[in-house]
Amino acid sequence: MSLASRLTLALLISLSSACSILPKAENAEVYRLPAAVAASSTSVPVSWSLRVNKPLASDIFNVPRIAVVPQGNQISSYKGARWTDPAPTLLRNRILDAFQRDGRVPRLSADDSNLQADYELVGELQAFQSEYTAQGISVVIRLDARLVEGRTQRILASRHFEVRQPQADKEVPAVVSGLGQVSDQLMAQLLDWTVAQGNRYQAKNQ
Repeated sequence: MSLASRLTLALLISLSSACSILPKAENAEVYRLPAAVAASSTSVPVSWSLRVNKPLASDIFNVPRIAVVPQGNQISSYKGARWTDPAPTLLRNRILDAFQRDGRVPRLSADDSNLQADYELVGELQAFQSEYTAQGISVVIRLDARLVEGRTQRILASRHFEVRQPQADKEVPAVVSGLGQVSDQLMAQLLDWTVAQGNRYQAKNQ
């Protein structure tokens, strides 16, 4: 056997061995955040515009895994399950959808479009997960939100939001449903706060 033939055979054996030890792709169930139909507001639409930005988040939330805190400060994710998008994108889209359904702020845009707006809603996503404690399992969302002036990027108002709900069912579909419910509660608080702060600063500039 020639040297070239021996080298080719060795390469093929090496590639075959490498393929045999590669991990198999995980067949994950893909979940979207359950959507709720919110009643539209009867208030007069505001005159100012708003841009909704994806909240900043740690690496654990910047991938489409469904996060869980099994104990103490340990954070992990459910095996065989994932979101359609990373949590910051899910929450940004949920906020946009909530504002559109509400109707009080019709002039909306997202950070993907990079359009100029009077105000921007920004923040940090601190928790988007299920948590196990001595009292049982619960789902929780924590968001540090800020309303920023679009032209100057000056922070006008800030608030910490936390919504928590106990879970009777520990299975992933129930956890997903629970996170959808707490996100609806968060939306109600976040929308009212944003509109109130936007109107407050808009009145100051008139």
